[in-house]
Amino acid sequence: MAEPVHRSADEDGQEPAAESTPDAAAGDGPKDKKKPPLWRELLVLAATALVLTVLIQTFLARVYVIPSQSMEETLHGCPGCNNDRVLVDKLVYDFGDIEPGEVVVFRGPDAWGNNDFTSVRSENPVVAGLQSVLSLVGLAPPDERDFVKRVIAVGGQTVECCDDRHRLKVDGKPLDEPYVYWAPGTSPEDHKPFEKVTVPEGHLWVMGDNRTNSTDSRAQGGGGLNGTVPEENVIGKARVIVLPPSRWQGIGDHNAQAAALGAPAWQQGIPAGAGLVAAWPLVFFTRKVRKRLTRASQA
Repeated sequence: MAEPVHRSADEDGQEPAAESTPDAAAGDGPKDKKKPPLWRELLVLAATALVLTVLIQTFLARVYVIPSQSMEETLHGCPGCNNDRVLVDKLVYDFGDIEPGEVVVFRGPDAWGNNDFTSVRSENPVVAGLQSVLSLVGLAPPDERDFVKRVIAVGGQTVECCDDRHRLKVDGKPLDEPYVYWAPGTSPEDHKPFEKVTVPEGHLWVMGDNRTNSTDSRAQGGGGLNGTVPEENVIGKARVIVLPPSRWQGIGDHNAQAAALGAPAWQQGIPAGAGLVAAWPLVFFTRKVRKRLTRASQA
């Protein structure tokens, strides 16, 4: 009976097949590394999203709830209503000046009393923490002394009320204010008069679009110079209404001074639709930052 033929590596030019080992059979190679559990991946994803949200809302933009009627009908807000959520651009004034006609969110000066953004926080620390997190994305009012108003005059300008047609005047010129809302039963004749005020340099004179239902520079701190707002208190410019979907649109910044002086149309402020377009570079930049931070967290 013929004996089996044993070939060596020299005979067929190939190494003998490697013997299987217990380690190889157990699948301990680098390609068989066990994946982390799903709960851990979800936890990392949630933590990353929270960190990104805090960074974006702190340095780039933040969503604010409009809780008062002082900016009707530009911005909707009232207790118990489906209030507007607006995206506030925090970068714009790092590269440019605050201009008349722009809608801004700002911290109330010490002399100011009533707060537009009134938020009741629960005494339960867990619930209060959840409310603070929700405020970052505009699902709850922020726990801050913040206001939203329109800039009427800037430092060095003189504002007064009113001419014979009940229009505000800045530096003696009547303003063109198509955004002003007169609540039912009111009219320009109901415009509350106030003393002529020269706005200090580095300060702003701000008012609500709902002129008969807004506590602003006319009355806050007793009015006058105490009613002006330091530019350093400005948090950012209101760019876009992001919620509810039926209200999705840009926020106009019609320059009432330029229009009153007959300036070219392109200098009379950006129409509401263009405000939405202006927000896209910010959204694009935010996405870029988010992607880079996500990659860094996964490295």
